[in-house]
Amino acid sequence: MSELSIKVKIAGRQFPLTIPREEEEMVRKAAKMVDEQFRFFTENYAVQDRADLLAMVALQMATSAVKAKQNSEDPAQTAALQEISDLLSDALS
Repeated sequence: MSELSIKVKIAGRQFPLTIPREEEEMVRKAAKMVDEQFRFFTENYAVQDRADLLAMVALQMATSAVKAKQNSEDPAQTAALQEISDLLSDALS
C-alpha cells in the first residue's frame, strides 16, 4: 500500500497530509465539504472566530454522521434489507 503526500485547503489554510494512495479522492472530497461548510457558516452567521466556525462545522458534520449510523442500525431497515437479500438469493438459485 503506497502513501501519497497531498495538501488540502480548509478555511484558507493549507494542510499537508500523508495518506494511502487509494484514499486520495475521499480525503479531497471530505476537505472540500469541510471548506464549503466553513464558507457557508462564515457567510450566514455573525461569528468572527475561526475556531468557533470550525467547531460549528465539526458539530454539523458529526451530527450527520451520527444520524447516518443510527439509520444504518434501524432494525426495520435491516429486516427489509435482509428480506430483499433473501428474495434475490431465491431468485438466483
